[in-house]
Amino acid sequence: MEVKFGKKNEPSFFLEKSKDLIAVRTRDNQPISTKLSATMPAGIASGELVLQFPDAGLEVYRVPPGQQSVNTRKTSLRGLPEVRFAGSALVDRLTGEPVIYTENIFIKFIDSLDEQSCLAILHAAGLTVKQRPAYAANAYFAAAKEGSGTLVFQTALDLLQRKEVEYCHPELLRQRKRRAIHPNQWHLKKTTVSYQAEIDASANVEAAHRLSQGEGVVIAVIDDGVDIEHPEFAVPGKIVAPADVSDPTASTDPRPKQAGDNHGTAVAGVACASGRYGASGVAPKARLMPIRLASDLGSMAEAFSFLWAANQGADVICCSWGPSDGAWFDPADPLHHQVAALPASTRLAMDYAVQQGRGGKGCVIFFAAGNGNESVDNDGYASYEKVTAVAACNEYSRRSIYSDYGHAVWCAFPSADITHPDPSIRPEPEPDGRPPRSRGIWTSDRSGGAGYNSGSIDSGDQWGNYTDDFGGTSSACPGAAGVAALILAAHPALGWQEVRNIIAQSCDKISHPGDGEGGQYDGKGHSRFYGYGRVNAENAVLIAKRLAQAEPQPAPALPVD
Repeated sequence: MEVKFGKKNEPSFFLEKSKDLIAVRTRDNQPISTKLSATMPAGIASGELVLQFPDAGLEVYRVPPGQQSVNTRKTSLRGLPEVRFAGSALVDRLTGEPVIYTENIFIKFIDSLDEQSCLAILHAAGLTVKQRPAYAANAYFAAAKEGSGTLVFQTALDLLQRKEVEYCHPELLRQRKRRAIHPNQWHLKKTTVSYQAEIDASANVEAAHRLSQGEGVVIAVIDDGVDIEHPEFAVPGKIVAPADVSDPTASTDPRPKQAGDNHGTAVAGVACASGRYGASGVAPKARLMPIRLASDLGSMAEAFSFLWAANQGADVICCSWGPSDGAWFDPADPLHHQVAALPASTRLAMDYAVQQGRGGKGCVIFFAAGNGNESVDNDGYASYEKVTAVAACNEYSRRSIYSDYGHAVWCAFPSADITHPDPSIRPEPEPDGRPPRSRGIWTSDRSGGAGYNSGSIDSGDQWGNYTDDFGGTSSACPGAAGVAALILAAHPALGWQEVRNIIAQSCDKISHPGDGEGGQYDGKGHSRFYGYGRVNAENAVLIAKRLAQAEPQPAPALPVD
């Protein structure tokens, strides 16, 4: 099956039916394993669960070799009254990664086409309108007739060939990967860790707090949920326009809904924890817009999250997730070469946030570069030109071994590092064998032991409200987003691109002998490992304040007689 996430003349990617995977959806979206019993036909209940897509109510199973064929299994499952759909799973032709289609199609007509003509084309194609996204003119999510199956791919391609159509693609779901690698806030200032080791590899945030703490700025964290009752967030006025874009029944409740949804609380803490009790965010006085996104990569909800953030007043948008990474320690993993395209549906929503957010000055969007030790340029999300991609650097001012690299990396921010399983490649973060001196980044955790820390002082604090081993580019991304909030608090009139440029100008040029000569910075001061370098928050705020002072001030209002 051919798919085009871009325009007619832009590249395609291809999916094919898996020979051993089967996708199953029940009528009540409950796991198929709970519906089957010993009385069912032989072989149906067996199979390895390899993926779940709860938002779509889908599960993907691998059929064991030597048992029923995929076709036989599908036929048997389709005969069960509890089963709504059973079919072959699709996989990426290059990497074998499972991809789910929903029989929904995203389509954007040219701006000059009138609504009646748009609807007539959809009707003629047998499509029913499900949603009209507000982030783009003449855009629709439409549903094909149930049971259309893979015919939606050809329908989308046929529509895209029409002169009236600008974009058209099926709604495809991939697993959305959090980019974490699991009382030290060494990323904020020079810090003595474990009473003995001094770390001086911070983003110089504490010094910036003399000038700005993010006052009046709103950071939107799009993630798996945020514990808004956590002591660091339960501050009057801290939470702004909370949302759950994946669950219509809980549309204003952004709290985690499932066990293991710990990521968003830690991310939000790095960005803007208030610092009143046990952890300070980079921008402690910034307000937090928590947006729970539990849906899969490429979903309608994913696009809507950016629309919500822009319309509800977000200044900065933080996304510590993206496509699947290859195994950072295995250079032979085929996922390293996967090109994960950015769907037009999500790209247009990002464009809306950049063009319409902040009264036209634009939201500043940050993405984690990725933890695959691979090229970020293959990641259509983090490498999009209107996104700021953040890499991770460690306590020795060296690239964290898992951190993605490439042309799209804009900057680096301090985060955790780990040891390579093969000592001959990299025994420790330093060539001389010095081990990590900290477990990771200290940040907020789901309260009362529900999160990463179950309540052990060895993992954070004894109450389980904080964790000391958060890491990955998941932690670097909200750190840089917090610096953007410091910049905007110092100079609110800046546009999104100006904020990015200030971050680039602020950076410290770090390098390490293990990275090649001088960190491989080019003539424009850009390194494929660090972007423009490690963010220096104090430098960034000073630049913003100088620009604010240099701008002409409006004339004072005349007194009224």
